[in-house]
Amino acid sequence: MRNTIYLLTGAAGYLGSNISRSLIARNKKVRALVLKGDPAINQVPAEAEIVSGDLLDIDSLEKFFSVAEGTEVIVIHCASMVTVSPELSKKLYDVNVTGTKNILDFCIKRNVKKLVYVSSTGAIPELPHGQVIREVDSFDPELIIGGYGKTKAMATQLVLDAVKEHGLDASITFPSGISGPNDYGNGYFTNVIIDYFNEKMPAGVAGSFNAVDVRDLAEGIIACTEKGRKGEGYILSNSAVSMRDLFRLITKNTGAPEVTIILPVFVAKIFAAVSSIISIFTKKPGLLTSFAIYNLTRNNVFSCDKAKRELGFRTRSFDETIRDMAVWLHNDRRICIAGEIAEELHLEAQAA
Repeated sequence: MRNTIYLLTGAAGYLGSNISRSLIARNKKVRALVLKGDPAINQVPAEAEIVSGDLLDIDSLEKFFSVAEGTEVIVIHCASMVTVSPELSKKLYDVNVTGTKNILDFCIKRNVKKLVYVSSTGAIPELPHGQVIREVDSFDPELIIGGYGKTKAMATQLVLDAVKEHGLDASITFPSGISGPNDYGNGYFTNVIIDYFNEKMPAGVAGSFNAVDVRDLAEGIIACTEKGRKGEGYILSNSAVSMRDLFRLITKNTGAPEVTIILPVFVAKIFAAVSSIISIFTKKPGLLTSFAIYNLTRNNVFSCDKAKRELGFRTRSFDETIRDMAVWLHNDRRICIAGEIAEELHLEAQAA
């Protein structure tokens, strides 16, 4: 039986660390590419081999891809630069597009068995409200709003081109937003819960979220390495949840006072404009931006039927995810929940 190794980029990140832990739990050999000096390196399981490197550092990629002769190589390219800014900066392009091209070049040169590229639903053109967004087979950054989505569209097309031109066995996953426990980097949803609990979110915006639990996402990506068809893409999403329902779930699972004020979009845009002007003088980004409003009010209804059918992808309810996040935040002392709910969370944590 041939030896197999999983090469994982972005291994110290929120998603990457969950993927590495899941692979290690399956007794898989994992080699993790981690930025030099990354403080999140302690999130990579001790059983994984760590290579200090960078998507733009060819020498470190040489080391990352060097394996013993006869070893089967499976690559999960999870690393990317994520930003809420609508701008397409040079750094964003270099990491997300040039970095992916470098990974593709090595995959082709080293004849890897399988590549799974972690793209984003942000790379898929939005459809009007009322229509369900599904996988597409070509990607044009001009159809995408926002620098991050544009770079993911460019990189995704590079992957598809490598499949057609070089015969690379590659599949693509398209996660929606990411939620769930063990977010030591304080991502978007974690900050939302913390701010909401601390009553720093007096109102919401009439919009929706679509966030998949990071644990389910990790399982879907690993399943894609085994079942994903060559040149095919798979949306890994959850059901869209309104901001009002999100607030209700956070209150239910933390005991925080429920926020009932939901601003109409036109009012939110006025606040965003004022916040933008203030940020010019304070040199700090506004809490509410026009791009943030776009992401909340765009069509966030995605179909993961293909992933369910072909990969066996499954998602837990958003209610369960928020509850588990509350358990983790409570026990990690990021929020301090009192009363009956605190006792309930404590008991759940002990049983976990």
